[in-house]
Amino acid sequence: MTQNASGSGKVSKRAQAQRERILAAAQKCFVEYGFHAASMASISEAAGMSPGLIYRYFENKDSIILAIIERQLEEGRANIAALRADTDLKPGIIDLFRSWQQNYPDAMSAPLFLEMTVEASRNPQIAEALQATDAVIRNDFTAWMKRTCASNGIHLSDEEVQWRAFSLKCFIEGLAIRAVREPDLDMSVLHNSLKAMLPLLLPLPDKAGD
Repeated sequence: MTQNASGSGKVSKRAQAQRERILAAAQKCFVEYGFHAASMASISEAAGMSPGLIYRYFENKDSIILAIIERQLEEGRANIAALRADTDLKPGIIDLFRSWQQNYPDAMSAPLFLEMTVEASRNPQIAEALQATDAVIRNDFTAWMKRTCASNGIHLSDEEVQWRAFSLKCFIEGLAIRAVREPDLDMSVLHNSLKAMLPLLLPLPDKAGD
């Protein structure tokens, strides 16, 4: 019985590795060609797998997109959970912007983020998945903001927390667009922008000072 369980575990790990390989290849293709131009054949070629093998893990291209959105949700929730009681968001936002500028393979691609946003305007299933993802991440972030403010002796109403969290989310998502449109942006501009904007949205003590 132990041997069977061990064998099952190996299959599960291998299946997960295969899925990640497919998702990485699909993400590369979606960024390079766009959702509509990227075919299952091009994803198959990028992954170094046969189309038949890919279909064992994903029913169609939409199911791959939904899996990428699900992974984005997991990463977003993990990032928020890692914040804990931190009151200085500048370093994290700057690192995120740099990852978008350089299109790091282990970070959500800014061009892919824009592709998904456009796809949501014409694909109800993708739109529903993104809306659900946004709702969960916003709830996590508003809970973090309220908890962090309270731990610093600042008590905000639910309405205040909601608009502040919404505004900050819009600001950060706007940076994804800037990373695509201004890949050579002087980082001092971003630093000064964050220095001015964050205290307006997060009335917290600045640990870093500057």
